Amino acid sequence: MPRSSVMPLGDLRNIGKAMLLDFELLGIRSVSQLATQDADKLYARLCVITASRHDPCVHDTFAAAIHQARTGEALNWWAFTALRKERQKAGTFPPILL
Repeated sequence: MPRSSVMPLGDLRNIGKAMLLDFELLGIRSVSQLATQDADKLYARLCVITASRHDPCVHDTFAAAIHQARTGEALNWWAFTALRKERQKAGTFPPILL
């Protein structure tokens, strides 16, 4: 188990007050729980729960946090932007139905 799985969510890179509130809305309480999640599903659920389309960078932040939770490697959220944009262009990024 990566050392990061025992740290508080707020100690993950890229995670501030707004993301902690998003995790709360999503029922994510620990890094080990976050490690089992999927960024696409978290982003889609957040948009539905809040009845609002969030900036896609929120997805990138979820992806970075999940990556760190799983591997211990702390990358900046924008390291995940190119892949998301590629998926959006290819039509494989999940549509958000509000």
